[in-house]
Parts: sequence; structure tokens; C-alpha cells
Amino acid sequence: MKWWQIGLIACLLVAFLSPLASSSPDGLERVAEDKGFLGLGREAPFQIIADYVFPGIENEVVATILAGLIGTIILFGVVYGIAWLLKSRRREAAK
Repeated sequence: MKWWQIGLIACLLVAFLSPLASSSPDGLERVAEDKGFLGLGREAPFQIIADYVFPGIENEVVATILAGLIGTIILFGVVYGIAWLLKSRRREAAK
């Protein structure tokens, strides 16, 4: 098994287990809340899967797992595609 396959499986496993993570806000959000500037944040210009919950699915745990899996696969595909392009260019340059 190649290293990237092990990495992908590990990332998918983490995405699958994500509903078991703490429901407390993350570190940055907690500091913003404690210091009183949480409300000053702007909305993102676009959101693919807002709040890590896949839309249209009533069960929040399943929606979170699905959002994590889809996000992981999309990110993996983008990074793998960039790596493939870079490797192809190196081969052409070496000829």
C-alpha cells in the first residue's frame, strides 16, 4: 500500500469519527468569544458545506459525517491533481 493511500484512509477515518469530537468551540472561536469580538467576523463569500453539515439530511450526525467525507475527497482530489501535474511537468522537462 502506498503512503498516500494510508493517508487518505486515515483522513477518511477521522472524517467518519468527527461527530465524536468535542462540541466546545475551537480555540480561535473561543478566544474571540472571550475577548468580545466574535460578532465582528464576516460571513465567508461562499460556503460549499456550511457549518460542516451536509444540507438536506435531517440526522445531524450523518450530515456531519457526509460533509467530512465529501470535503476530504474533494481536497484529496485537488491535491492529487496538482501533484500529478507537477510530476508530469518534471518528466517532460527531464526529456
